[in-house]
Amino acid sequence: MKVCIYGAGAIGGYLGVELARAGADVSLVARGGHLEAMQTNGVKLLINGEERVARVRATDNPAELGPQDYVFIALKAHSVPGVVDKMRPLLGNDTSVVTAVNGVPYWYFYKHGGALENRTLETIDPAGRQWEVLRPERAIGCIVYPATEVVAPGVIQHIYGDKFPIGEPSGDITPRVSALSALMEKAGLRAPVMTNIRDELWLKLWGNLCFNPISALTHATLEVIAADPGTRAVARAMMLEAQAIAEKLGVRFRVDVERRINGAGSVGAHKTSMLQDLERDRPMEIDPLVSVVQEMGRMLELPTPTLDVVLALVRQRASTAGLGGHLAVPPLTAEDIERPKKVALN
Repeated sequence: MKVCIYGAGAIGGYLGVELARAGADVSLVARGGHLEAMQTNGVKLLINGEERVARVRATDNPAELGPQDYVFIALKAHSVPGVVDKMRPLLGNDTSVVTAVNGVPYWYFYKHGGALENRTLETIDPAGRQWEVLRPERAIGCIVYPATEVVAPGVIQHIYGDKFPIGEPSGDITPRVSALSALMEKAGLRAPVMTNIRDELWLKLWGNLCFNPISALTHATLEVIAADPGTRAVARAMMLEAQAIAEKLGVRFRVDVERRINGAGSVGAHKTSMLQDLERDRPMEIDPLVSVVQEMGRMLELPTPTLDVVLALVRQRASTAGLGGHLAVPPLTAEDIERPKKVALN
């Protein structure tokens, strides 16, 4: 089975090592010193007190690799639109694209049903380029729960977790998703096949859409945000706004808001990925975690007043830090806020 990991950083490198050890024909797409180290020394994974090394093909030129059975996209979500055309050589007639990215994926409204069937989302897929090139019918959803870190070029430190729920946008249990689950299980990864992958996606996004921007603005860790009455109230308000959107789209949350916030707080003195990116002068995943929820709210004409304020602030924080990032959907105006509309989703 040919598997390409496009974006062999912390999560991608972890996946690559474990899948290669399970017998998959793994190739990695990376760049810079990290790529050079993997080409010279293999990919090193530090996990459970041991060092695991996989010597697999690594390149910065996907054209060298040819069509794959599965392509894992393990990039930061905001990086994906810029490399879509480079992925073309990896895509054959039967290639599956596994979206192991944070936030809402490009295929979200494929096989969704209802009035928004086959709609694209401008904040995460400008001009529908991912939809056009990667194609939604190739997509398999994947939720990433493990925490890993690149501690040196070519060296991945596993911190915790091994769960990667996967699922078809349609909810069907197909041969290709079953085969992928079996491969990942063989690799020691928990990859349950979900018949409601969007529910799982929103459960993770629910925390990310509030804790990430709040932490970037305050530099507080999860336990502080969850324990402080003020920031907890902001997070709760954002989550309730997002819940109204998700539920109107048919999503069902298996936990309530308070339990979700408490779960995040129990992680302890953990810095969110957005705060880590800010501290390292890297672009933050604002659009796939926050802007896209605002965009969905506009589609349904549901108000998101707290999210709008936090989003405006974190966008400005990124701008003042010189981190840039595109803004596909214009910010809400005072008129938008003062005159909300009511629309039913049929």
